[in-house]
Amino acid sequence: MTRTSGAQAQHPPATASGDRLAVIASHLSHSWLGTPAHMAGEKEAALAAEPVDGPTIFEKSIGKEIPSQVVYEDQKVLAFRDISPQAPIHIIIIPKVKDGLSRLLKAEERHVEVLGNLLYAAKVVAKQEGLGDGFRIVINDGPEGCQSVYHLHVHLLGERQMNWPPG
Repeated sequence: MTRTSGAQAQHPPATASGDRLAVIASHLSHSWLGTPAHMAGEKEAALAAEPVDGPTIFEKSIGKEIPSQVVYEDQKVLAFRDISPQAPIHIIIIPKVKDGLSRLLKAEERHVEVLGNLLYAAKVVAKQEGLGDGFRIVINDGPEGCQSVYHLHVHLLGERQMNWPPG
């Protein structure tokens, strides 16, 4: 386990087939103090997102092709600060090997260890970030779940009072 700090996250440039990424990046560039219009932008980004055959933005982060502010990394997971934080602390935790896990609905029995690693890493990162008073774990799944990147990931949110019901 290592704790590292990286460069400030930046949006990747749009590519010929990356118009979808440009839409997502444009909607993800707001602060966590966003307005209802910001939330509509997040929904639009999720509805525009589609599973891709090529590498996702997260796989590019794993490969160090795009910058990310890494806060935790081990052999199985990578955790980095979200480029559009929805709380003072908002960290994305991803498995380093996608193995067909574009979304939680795709999980199979063989993925149980990967899913456990993600949650354990969330606990480690929460402790590292000083979130002893509480935090929230979120997995967005599919268009109606507001998933905008089709590589299974966990959102760790903290350092503000959460409300119930969410969303």
